[in-house]
Amino acid sequence: MEETRALARFVVNSRLDDVPEPARHEARRSLVNWLGCALGGSRHDAINIALTALGPFSGPPQAAVLGRLERLDILHAALINGMSAHVLDFDDTHLRTLLHPSVPVASALLALGERRALTGADFLHAFILGVEVECRIANAIYFAHNVNWYITGTAGAFGAAAAAGRVLGLDEQKMTWAFGIAATQAAGLREMAGTMCKSFVHGRAAQNGMTAALLATKGFTSSERTIEAPRGFAHVLAARCRLEEITDRLGERYEIALNTYKPYACGVVCHPVIDGCIQLRDRHSFKLEQIAAVELRVHPLALKLTGTKAPQGGLESKWSIYHSAAVAICDGGAGEHQYTDERVRAPKVQRLRERISAEADASLREDEAHVTITLADGRILERHVEHAIGSAGNPMSDRDLEDKFRGLADGVLPLAQTNALIEKCWSVATLADVAEIARMAVPNPPRSPFEKGGWRVL
Repeated sequence: MEETRALARFVVNSRLDDVPEPARHEARRSLVNWLGCALGGSRHDAINIALTALGPFSGPPQAAVLGRLERLDILHAALINGMSAHVLDFDDTHLRTLLHPSVPVASALLALGERRALTGADFLHAFILGVEVECRIANAIYFAHNVNWYITGTAGAFGAAAAAGRVLGLDEQKMTWAFGIAATQAAGLREMAGTMCKSFVHGRAAQNGMTAALLATKGFTSSERTIEAPRGFAHVLAARCRLEEITDRLGERYEIALNTYKPYACGVVCHPVIDGCIQLRDRHSFKLEQIAAVELRVHPLALKLTGTKAPQGGLESKWSIYHSAAVAICDGGAGEHQYTDERVRAPKVQRLRERISAEADASLREDEAHVTITLADGRILERHVEHAIGSAGNPMSDRDLEDKFRGLADGVLPLAQTNALIEKCWSVATLADVAEIARMAVPNPPRSPFEKGGWRVL
């Protein structure tokens, strides 16, 4: 079967009325989470540096940089907003594949929505279709996908291309070409974990997908069998593939229904350990100096991805299960403030990290963990986490996502503006112009360039 063309036909012919309400609601939840993460990451050093380096080369000021006053051309806006939405590692996760689905799709779509008229309903529909495309492609290859590639970097560009192509009005032929153009840009090395390049991979997927769709509108050609061909995406990126995953019940079930959201600002495989450590901290009376040892038992993937014993900086600490456990016990949380250079170097966190050990247990699920704390007086405290908070088995509520959004937007936007923006996300399908969300997601300008909090870095 020609999977590439089948996906293109689906995206072109889909109607919003075909999408069940639970999938639409999950899309709105995804939008709330994505925008909150973009606001929270908007002042990160990685974003400041990227704007300083690339801003002078941006074209006309067509689209907002969320959480800031700069405006860039839509391709650069998709890149920077994608980076800021991922840089805290707080964005959503399609748990089956560890893909971060919203970053490439929403970052491209909202920027495009500032360039051309786009209703909220069309935005929501295109977003759902983009997530569907990238997740189905990821499903087809992930079990044999080289783990040294980031799946969002490789599959995410397809989602952005599908979403952008839908609102640009691509026909089946041009959508097929857009997928090929996206595929040939697939990239993202896991060696970049703990560096600014990790967020660049995810932002680039948004930019690459939009580039693919824009080229296709003008008749820029590519292979028409880009996914399934012997030298195509699936066979190059994975030792084996299950191409039937791409079309199985296509248009009947929606992958966005499986999306999950993070309560903690780090790799999702750390989350069950964080839950266990916080629960033991809250339920037992002990002091840090009483802890003799902390033992973690986790799924093997947790150690493979987050086995950094002694992280050197904030970004790298997001990929350390040892640091995550230490701050969870020390601070009772694992938000963005627990993954800074300062927190990594804090003496009490360093001392506790040295007392933490971890072992892999293949019998555990990825969202499951055992945590054992041994105290100097001989007491042994144990906690088994069956399903981490935020997983499919223990999902975050709508209220949880709103609270997370407010926490991330604190210091970026006034609370009243934040609350109004949250409401716009929930009611996105009723908006006559989705660019209203982008306009609301920037702070009021300072009265002078010397006012505290002045924004310009270019």
